[in-house]
Amino acid sequence: MRKLLNTLYVTTPEAYLSKDGTNVVVSDQGKTLFRIPIQNIESICTFGYQGASPGLMRLCAESGVNLSFFSPQGHFIARIQGPVSGNILLRHTQYKLFENVDFATHLASIIVSGKIYNSRVTLRRFVRDYPERAGVEDAEIISEKLKRYYRLARRAIPMNELRGIEGYAANAYFDVFPKLIFNNHPHFKFTKRTRRPPTDPINAMLSFGYSLLAADCTSALEGVGLDPSLGVLHAMRPGRHSLALDLMEEFRSYIVDRFVISLINTRQITASDFLIHTDSDLETSLSVMLTDNGRKKFLSAWQNKKKTEIIHPFLSEKVPIGLLPHCQALLLSRYLRGDIDDYPVFLSK
Repeated sequence: MRKLLNTLYVTTPEAYLSKDGTNVVVSDQGKTLFRIPIQNIESICTFGYQGASPGLMRLCAESGVNLSFFSPQGHFIARIQGPVSGNILLRHTQYKLFENVDFATHLASIIVSGKIYNSRVTLRRFVRDYPERAGVEDAEIISEKLKRYYRLARRAIPMNELRGIEGYAANAYFDVFPKLIFNNHPHFKFTKRTRRPPTDPINAMLSFGYSLLAADCTSALEGVGLDPSLGVLHAMRPGRHSLALDLMEEFRSYIVDRFVISLINTRQITASDFLIHTDSDLETSLSVMLTDNGRKKFLSAWQNKKKTEIIHPFLSEKVPIGLLPHCQALLLSRYLRGDIDDYPVFLSK
């Protein structure tokens, strides 16, 4: 099993990344803030404006270290990638199979049902752990609704109907999502899922977490030799990593949603960790983003979360949560090769 190395997160807005030999150097206005050997990390995510030197980009490409650029709001901008690795025969198989409507629909059905299953598990855990808390009845009702959507998703239905079921299930899940938030501060009021831009702190953290997860899924797919740009559930579009978006569906609730809920309920993140831009006339929030300090808190907790070990339900091996995208990408590649009979989507407990 692949070893989980650290990800270097650079959150200082004016930070500039360069190299010194085989060391990654982070500096601000000529002053060195941090340095680390390239061998000790597997990826770099930077949220500043200054960028990185061509020398560092080459070092990352040659060392197989992913260098990803994000806006301060957490939106993915670009990534540096070295020579495309992987078996061309595997990619050829991927292209051929994904063009087959029946195969693509079957795989998309597995992905959607896995997402719905894991969303339902999140609600069932809330019902089990907090039986006396307000909102339990609502969670139980939505849980039963998700069970019906799960069964529908497992059937052989057209792709457009499958996407519709995924949308209905997501809306139902987020309708009851506020019940899982125990922090009664008005800043943590959640009414619906909003993005581009997020209009409340919870949506800001969800979007940020999903961006990080998508980057990990892209790296995982490339690592096993698959093309992250061609998926089955998400339509092909220039610049979109459709297969990475497909892969992350099964992890949204288990990794990101639970993580965000925990940060809020344990008060690791507070209202002071957000910048809120409002419309002075309407007195409504136009966009919300984490402050520099809030982003540091989020990323520190995220790094620790990725080190948490679980028993993989299919592999029956102890793996860090941060390696789950790699495990599933590996299983997907085996399925496409015909080494296993079906894709074993990740199902949480």
